[in-house]
Amino acid sequence: MKTILLIEDDLVLRENTAELLEHSQYKVITASNGKTGIVIAKKQLPDIIVCDIMMPVLDGYDTLTTLSKNKNTKHIPFIFLSAKTEHKDVRKGMNMGADDYITKPFSEEELISAIESRLAKAAILKDLNTKFKISTKEIDKNEINTLNDLKNFFDDNGTIFSFEKDTVIYREEDHSNYIYLINKGTVKCYQIDEQGKELVTALYKEDDLFGYTSFTNNLPHKETATAIDNVKLVGVSTIQFNRILNDNPKVALELIQLLTADLLGIKSQLLEMAYASVNKKTAATILKFAEKINRKPEDPIKISRSDLASVAGIATETLIRALTSFKKQGIIKAEGRNIRVLDLEKLKQMG
Repeated sequence: MKTILLIEDDLVLRENTAELLEHSQYKVITASNGKTGIVIAKKQLPDIIVCDIMMPVLDGYDTLTTLSKNKNTKHIPFIFLSAKTEHKDVRKGMNMGADDYITKPFSEEELISAIESRLAKAAILKDLNTKFKISTKEIDKNEINTLNDLKNFFDDNGTIFSFEKDTVIYREEDHSNYIYLINKGTVKCYQIDEQGKELVTALYKEDDLFGYTSFTNNLPHKETATAIDNVKLVGVSTIQFNRILNDNPKVALELIQLLTADLLGIKSQLLEMAYASVNKKTAATILKFAEKINRKPEDPIKISRSDLASVAGIATETLIRALTSFKKQGIIKAEGRNIRVLDLEKLKQMG
């Protein structure tokens, strides 16, 4: 059983959150301020720390700073809890070395998901350190040989960005300043034709790289990127990115393979838009969004009908008719923006 140290000055929130975590099979230790939390952390060495930012006696920033200087606690994953009014200060905490943050009020799913992902990352890094005797944070730029190494470099050295749902990340013709890695959420890229119709050119999910117009020239973006849901990104400047490629030809070859796969995917999408039936296009598009957005295909897809129609290459009205047909056949269930797949195998056969 993993141990969580919860540092929170609000008694009600502290007790409710502790109870929630205990129901999720975690051992929970609590502290009402940073000073007490530091003493407990050094003595009990929890697996992860969840800490409020604004607290009496010692705030979250000073708590993180103190624990980061101690050899026994500096590697413990650290998650900030922040009120919406403190949102602008979150980057300060991330730059100080925090692993993640959760904005109050938060859902049980958000909290557990953040804890699980940080514990998983810590376990992976521990395994790597044991096997190779080297920390991911100590990877030299000349040792970035794989896409996994490159993504670790992003996590360790990149700039943190957060975008709320439906927010534009960059627009077509904007200057290309960063290459992005998605830590959380889903991003769509699209172009607008002469008639004002939106064509979705790509969907990117957690752990995908995007924003690369060219790996050799600093060209403006050829498409617009928007957050489909709340998104967390880490970005590396295009200048630094190009230096990495120049110094590490092996990872450059892997990126070429990634680009090739992207091009093949776009070709398949264009062929499908040109020749496939409406039902086939609709089924394939639902499956594509399920793959990009959900951990499980049967989870509800929260997406607008216009986005689905844009990727499928059909009119929104036509898509709605196809969805109605799928509902009558018991393949999907649609409620508002949510679409839940009821018969995955039948949907795959159609797509």
